[in-house]
Amino acid sequence: MLQLIHQLTSRRWLLSLPWLLSSVLAQAQAGPMPAPPAPQNVVSLSASATVEMPMDWITVVFSTTQASADAATVQSQLRKALDSALAEARKVAKPDQVEVRTGGFSLSPRQVYKPNEAPVISGWQGSTELVVEGRDVQAISQLTGRIQTLSIARVGFSLSRQAREQVEGDVAAQAISRFRARAEAFSKQFGFGGFSLREVTVGTDSPQGQPTPMMQSRALRVSSEEALPVMAGKATVTATVNGSVQLH
Repeated sequence: MLQLIHQLTSRRWLLSLPWLLSSVLAQAQAGPMPAPPAPQNVVSLSASATVEMPMDWITVVFSTTQASADAATVQSQLRKALDSALAEARKVAKPDQVEVRTGGFSLSPRQVYKPNEAPVISGWQGSTELVVEGRDVQAISQLTGRIQTLSIARVGFSLSRQAREQVEGDVAAQAISRFRARAEAFSKQFGFGGFSLREVTVGTDSPQGQPTPMMQSRALRVSSEEALPVMAGKATVTATVNGSVQLH
């Protein structure tokens, strides 16, 4: 019985094989399927909005450079300078207000080159950094006068994450409103009664201020009785909407 069923199904497959081959050949001769017609009455447009607000986040980078004939001596000098500065900075540290972290650290040999001779190590030089940043501009500017083992290398202002996220939502809403207004205006100008969205992208851009060098690469040292004079500038946050609409 099983053998009979196998023979019948095998014959049925053999009988259908010529039809399958002819169908494949016909499709190959007909060429690729025609592309769907291009959409009609589609307009691409963009709109943007910009908000300007004061930068509320200050970043101060302290640093020092030490040199000696011995690498261990340089490391010890850097560690003592950094430990002293950290101890002072931790007194005023507070989450989101005054944040403290160590920055870059480097140690490299100082070499003397002579003609036809291998370079000779004449000493070692190293540097270390301390980064203090936060919203409390007054506390950080006063701290700069109390840190005496490191010098101020760079100072910069930017928008805090909270301020940036808050304003990004507002400026994006403005850009979307302008996009819809432009789409409505185009629809009327072309003689249509309305529009529908086909595709749309929304992006925001808020350039962040970078710490700038103080006094053209010369480190600045503030006396213990003075606070660093600083003034925050303004940042611009821009939202852009790009997309296309179907006029109807």
